[in-house]
Amino acid sequence: MLNLTSPDIANRRYPRELAGPLYPDGIPIREEKDLEKLIAEHHANVVVFSYSDVSYPTLMHLASRAVAAGTDFWLLGTEHTQLKSRVPVISICAVRTGCGKSPLSRLVASQVKHLGWKPVVIRHPMPYGDLAAQAVQRFATMEDLERNQCTIEEREEYEPHLRQGTIVYAGVDYEKILRQAEKEADLILWDGGNNDTSFYAADLEIVVADPHRPGHELGYFPGEVNLRRGQIVVINKVDTAAARDVETVRQNIRQNNPKATIVEMACRVSVPSSEMVKGRRVLVVEDGPTLTHGEMPYGAGVVAARQCGAAELVDPQPYAIGSIRSTYERYPHLTKLLPAMGYSAMQRHELEETINRTPCDLVLVATPIDLAHVIKLDKPSLRVTYEVEELTHPGLIEALADFSQKHKPALAELVK
Repeated sequence: MLNLTSPDIANRRYPRELAGPLYPDGIPIREEKDLEKLIAEHHANVVVFSYSDVSYPTLMHLASRAVAAGTDFWLLGTEHTQLKSRVPVISICAVRTGCGKSPLSRLVASQVKHLGWKPVVIRHPMPYGDLAAQAVQRFATMEDLERNQCTIEEREEYEPHLRQGTIVYAGVDYEKILRQAEKEADLILWDGGNNDTSFYAADLEIVVADPHRPGHELGYFPGEVNLRRGQIVVINKVDTAAARDVETVRQNIRQNNPKATIVEMACRVSVPSSEMVKGRRVLVVEDGPTLTHGEMPYGAGVVAARQCGAAELVDPQPYAIGSIRSTYERYPHLTKLLPAMGYSAMQRHELEETINRTPCDLVLVATPIDLAHVIKLDKPSLRVTYEVEELTHPGLIEALADFSQKHKPALAELVK
């Protein structure tokens, strides 16, 4: 098993408890740079690619390396990778990391509750801890986050759902997760990560595209798969994107998935006490994955700082330490903002130190969680929040009502 980019995973071992009887010692996880060496050592016949949010040049370079080393190179289709649920499934996926899938997932969860469903959210895995212990995780309260020692990235995805009263499942064994979730839900919401395809066969596939990165919906794997499969494709952030870029995304959807319903949404950014931002020297802390492998040059925090009239965006790079400094070296497009990296206790400490070393009047935190509750800040901070607002009518809300009308009777009959 090779690791492409995820932190703190290489040189670990996928545990035997999850790997099955064919792997009594588990499966070693090695770095992608060792690909040719491993093919030769193990006389491999096939290399199977199973990573997400990867550009086509990167994907095909890997394929070329595998083929040059004498193996086949496989991409697995959805029929071989998606589990079937006993209850209806709505999947929310995206064409890239950072499209705004998370606030859309919250909107869908809220709306289906309004329609009388009892949904449970199942999140895409973020396997940074003890994988065997994380086989099946259930989160219903904030205390569950503490008990499971969730990383900042995990908290960013779970906490907003919990605040809405929605139960979240996550972990590693997605068959067991699904079967346990089915016992307390009459609807599964697949809340995808990166731009991965859904792990479950969905009755309604919703896909989010980002006009701030026009063309990316056709240039990354498996984001284009999602684009071509989506029954509803949401063009998000149209309130802050150029009209020509929105039109580019719209045309790409129409040409490659003409049957899809296209819905436009705004991503509304807000700051409490916005007058505190005006005229201040501000350090913006953004959602980490959106900026790193999502390749966005900025996020909601920068948008909020500009809208509120900040005098200056302070550059934290000279004050970054440890892995935070390494993040800037790896992603040189990041300037005058700080990605909220927090995959381990050490990295959270380095993030805290970097913030506290940076001279500024105010920290503007644009992560989905309240960062001040996770790390200790020695300067004032404000949270940036962002929620989606539908601009197309009829649109997603009406589509969910149609979905409910179709699947509620079928589910009732199945229960009988």
